[in-house]
Amino acid sequence: MAIDSLLLGLVFAASLAGFCALSLAMDRHSEDVFGRGSTPGAWRRWLQLGGAVLLCLSLGASLQAAGSSIGWVLWLGALTAAALSTVALLSYAPRRFHWIAFAATGVALCSLLLASITS
Repeated sequence: MAIDSLLLGLVFAASLAGFCALSLAMDRHSEDVFGRGSTPGAWRRWLQLGGAVLLCLSLGASLQAAGSSIGWVLWLGALTAAALSTVALLSYAPRRFHWIAFAATGVALCSLLLASITS
C-alpha cells in the first residue's frame, strides 16, 4: 500500500493547525501572541471547536493514508511533531505564530481539497 503524499501533508498540517487553534484558545498563549491583556473572549469556543475538528481531520487522513493499523501510529507521530512545533513557535516566534497557524490551516484545506479531487 503506497502512502499518498497529499494525505501525509494533510495529517501534519491539520495537526499543527489544530494545536495552534487550541493554544490560541488559552489566555496565556493568546497574550503571548497578541500582546498583554488580549484574551480569546468570544472566540474561545470557536477556536476549541476548530482545533478539535482539525485534529479529527488529521486522524481521518492518517487512517485513509496508511490503513487502520499503521494509521494510528502515523497520527500519533504527527501529533508529537505538531505539538513540538507548536511549543517551539510559541517560545521562539510568538508574534508570527498566528500567521503560521493560518498558513497551516490553508495548507490543510488545500491538501484536503486536492486529495478529495484526486481520489
